[in-house]
Amino acid sequence: MDKYIPPYDLTDEMLDLTAQIMEKIGRLDSVNDLERLPRLRKVSRIKSVHSSLAIENNTLTMQQVTQVLNGKRVLAPEEDVCAVKNAFDAYKEIDNIDPYSVEDLLRIHKIMMNGLVRECGKLRSTQVGVYNQNGEVIHVAPPHDMVSPLVDQLFAWLKESKVNMLIKSSVFHYEFEFIHPFCDGNGRMGRLWQTALLASWKPIFAWIPIESIIKDHQEEYYKAIKISTSQGKSNAFIVFMLNTILNAVSDILHETHEHQNHISTQVSALLGVLQSYPMTAKELMDKLGLKSRDGFRKHYLAPAIEAGLIGMTEPDKPTSRNQRYFKI
Repeated sequence: MDKYIPPYDLTDEMLDLTAQIMEKIGRLDSVNDLERLPRLRKVSRIKSVHSSLAIENNTLTMQQVTQVLNGKRVLAPEEDVCAVKNAFDAYKEIDNIDPYSVEDLLRIHKIMMNGLVRECGKLRSTQVGVYNQNGEVIHVAPPHDMVSPLVDQLFAWLKESKVNMLIKSSVFHYEFEFIHPFCDGNGRMGRLWQTALLASWKPIFAWIPIESIIKDHQEEYYKAIKISTSQGKSNAFIVFMLNTILNAVSDILHETHEHQNHISTQVSALLGVLQSYPMTAKELMDKLGLKSRDGFRKHYLAPAIEAGLIGMTEPDKPTSRNQRYFKI
C-alpha cells in the first residue's frame, strides 16, 4: 500500500486559529469543569445529536430530541426517531472509540445506522455523491472499489501524522467526506469521528457541541467542501473547521462560567450549611432559615444536585421521606 499524505498547506491563519483555541481550552482548566456540571454535559450532548442530524434533514426539534432521549414518545417519523436514538448511542461510545481503528469506524457506523440502511457497519458497494442542503451535487465520490484502500491509506496517515490534532482532525474530516466510505451516514460519521479524535487528545472535546456551530453555518460548511475539492487540497475546509471549533469552545467556556456563577450565588449557602453527615431537607431549610419547600428545592437543592455537588442517600427514590443529602 502506497503511503498517502493528504494535500494541504499549513498557513499562518491556521496556526493563529489553533493558538486561539488552545488558549481558550487552557481557560477551561480541565475536563473537570464539565465533569462537575452533568446538566451542562447533557445539554451539550443533546445539541451535538440534534445538530448533526438536523444537517441531514432530520425533522425532530431540540425539544423532541430531548424527549426521545428521556424515553418519551414523540409524534415524528419513525426513521427520524430511530436516527436520534442511534446517534445518541453512537456518541455514548466516544470514550470507548479508538479513532485510529478502521474496525471501530465500522462498529460505530453499525450503531449509527442500525435499522436505517442495509449496509450498516460496511463500506459501500455502490457509487454515491455529496449533496448540499439544496439537493445540489457538490462532489462525486470515488468508485466503490477504491474505498477500502483509500480508507486504509487515510487511517495510516492519521496514525503517523505529527501535526496538531486540531488541524489533523480537520484534514481527516475533509478526506473522509471526500472518500464518502459509506452508502449513507457519512456526514454524521465524519462529524462524530472528528469529535472522537479531538476527545482522544483533550477529553473535554467529548462535551463540546461542535456540530451545533456547523449546523448554524451549513452553507459555509458545504462551500468549504466544494472549494477544497476544486482546489485539490483541504485548506478551505481546515480554516472553516478551526473557526467552528473556536466558536464552539468560546460558547462552552461562556456557558460553563455562567453556570458556575449561578451555582456560586444560589448554592454556596446550601453547601455552607451541609455537615459531614447526611441531612434531611427540613434540617437544611432550618439551617438556611427557609420556609418554602418548593423554593428550596427549585433554587437550592435541584441546581446543586444537577451540578453534581450534592448526592442523595436514595438516588433511585428522589422523593423518599427517608431521603438525606450529602456533599460530594
